[in-house]
Amino acid sequence: MASTFPSRKYTLSDFDFVLPPELIAQHPTAERSSSRLLDGTLTTVVDRIFRDLPGLLNPGDLLVFNDTKVVKARIFGEKASGGKLELLIERVLPGHQVVAHMKVSKKPLLGGKMFMAGGVRHGGFDAELLGRWPDQNGPLFHLQLSDEPHALMEKHGVVPLPPYIERPAGTAEHADTAEDARRYQTVFARAPGAVAAPTAALHFDEGVLSALAGRGVQTASVTLHVGAGTFQPVKTENIAEHTMHSEWYEVPQDTQQAIAACKARGGKVLAVGTTTVRTLESWAQSGQASADTQIFITPGFEFKVVDHLITNFHLPKSTLMMLVSAFAGYEHIMALYRHAIANQYRFFSYGDAMLLTRTR
Repeated sequence: MASTFPSRKYTLSDFDFVLPPELIAQHPTAERSSSRLLDGTLTTVVDRIFRDLPGLLNPGDLLVFNDTKVVKARIFGEKASGGKLELLIERVLPGHQVVAHMKVSKKPLLGGKMFMAGGVRHGGFDAELLGRWPDQNGPLFHLQLSDEPHALMEKHGVVPLPPYIERPAGTAEHADTAEDARRYQTVFARAPGAVAAPTAALHFDEGVLSALAGRGVQTASVTLHVGAGTFQPVKTENIAEHTMHSEWYEVPQDTQQAIAACKARGGKVLAVGTTTVRTLESWAQSGQASADTQIFITPGFEFKVVDHLITNFHLPKSTLMMLVSAFAGYEHIMALYRHAIANQYRFFSYGDAMLLTRTR
């Protein structure tokens, strides 16, 4: 599903910026809601703390969260030859089958066996290569596992932290840290299936949720299982040539009704995170409440549902930089990023957040 491009033709270089590496957050703040919030809803930028959010919203507004749950999808093993390999399970299919990324020096042959976490003989599990996905030339691998995938991931897997979060050698490779297992997950995560967290929602804690309810702000949920493709770089200078990754989403009937009621009473729909934006706008465009989406939102896109957006700060030249630029205006976003860098905001998954209003 492609976006509509504006009269100005943006290129990949337009979404680049220089980020000092020390601004890439390696750990979360001590408390979820103590992170900073860059209020970009007005002409003048305001520096806030995330727990200020309830006071910025009005009774009758609706926050929509992504309730996906990060699974321990990163698992280590070896081929029959003894060669080491790593799987990142992207999607669970019926019949104990999965679709996964594979990191290995030499790919196994069709029908090849892999022994994960020591294999069945040593308390782990076995995997058999059935082919590529979604077709014979696809970038992912279709595997048959020896037992139920979610149970295997929970027992043998590691939290799949983003590539820009560094941990000491031996820590991120074969064990969770207690901090990551707890904090790289939202407090309302419900539906297992994501390999990356919907990071804007990581700032919410029980105190903020209680304050929102006390102010009369309503909440609803959608599900989009975030895939590893969210970190896939855009490699074409002409962004219209980029092929988006596919992710599964669902907009429940009660959430559809909550959105309709919010619009009818004149409230604003606030999406928590770009994954929620992609879900709601995919539903609005296609009319499908549950489907796979490859929606690519760039400047010129016509938003139909979302009025406000809470989002973290994104990687240079990423599709998410294009999405927020489409939402709040390219010049405004670049000015906000300059302000954030100058004022040493923390970037990416464990970083700070900003609040945006859709440009008209």
